[in-house]
Amino acid sequence: MLRSLSRIACLLLLAVAPLTVRAQEHAASTEHVATTASDAPVDFITPHITDSRHLEIPWPNSHLAKEIPLPQFAPIHIGGVTLDLSPTKHVVFMLMAAVVVALLLIVAGNASQKQHAAKGRSSGFAGAIEAMALYLRNEVVLPNVGHHGEGFVPFALTLFFFILVCNLFGMLPWGATATGNISVTATLAIITAIVVEVAGVRANGLGYLNTIFYWNKDLPFVMRVLMFIVMSPVEMVGKLSKPFALTIRLFANMTAGHIVLLAIMGLIFSFKSWFITPVPVLMATAISMLELFVAFLQAFIFTLLASVFIGQIREAHH
Repeated sequence: MLRSLSRIACLLLLAVAPLTVRAQEHAASTEHVATTASDAPVDFITPHITDSRHLEIPWPNSHLAKEIPLPQFAPIHIGGVTLDLSPTKHVVFMLMAAVVVALLLIVAGNASQKQHAAKGRSSGFAGAIEAMALYLRNEVVLPNVGHHGEGFVPFALTLFFFILVCNLFGMLPWGATATGNISVTATLAIITAIVVEVAGVRANGLGYLNTIFYWNKDLPFVMRVLMFIVMSPVEMVGKLSKPFALTIRLFANMTAGHIVLLAIMGLIFSFKSWFITPVPVLMATAISMLELFVAFLQAFIFTLLASVFIGQIREAHH
């Protein structure tokens, strides 16, 4: 009887053994796949600093965010050029920045006007905006643009406040920095370059050509021609380098801050330990304070350089 039971047990073991081995192999392979998937690097920096076709809003789920797809329009064909005018995340935040700047300045201007009529001075929020505007006008724009430069003050103030609000939007949770997009900074630089050149034409008339073609009347004719051949390309490169510098300076500074901040926070997930959390959090807080300063600084520098370029070309005939 015992022999029969032992034989049956052996047969059952032989029958079950392959199934057990297969189950263990399957479990091992599944565990390996899961481990491989969990160990796979996740890029959470690039999606934050690049443009996209969706917006993120706060949402009570595991990611604390929900993606909302933006509408897409049919592309427009103009000759051989195809234009896609569908809105993107950075376009939406630029529109929001434009609305915020318009409301901010209109409301502050009306409040300041009423306060001046009532008590002879502005105070509070309106006073702060007025102080910033007056500082930019009196200390940045007019000294650099030169005589009769009042007409350029609205342009400079618009540049400053628009760039500032775009920079600050990138520091908000679920926000995006439109000025971290090189297409945006290039467009701002091109608009500034157009204003600079138009200002030069209006101020110098035909003398504006001297800012393109180098023609020094104090030199002998032969040297004048030689310098014209050598220096004219240099003058043209100088014109192109100014908007290029504006583009790269703003783009690089706004992008670098976000990359450093996200890389520091990523240390928590790289080490997979909560014990080191206080160190990256403190470092990220310090970087955020620095980034807040940079947001104001880059808006100021862009406005300052635009004013300097306008002043240089307006005084080119001197």
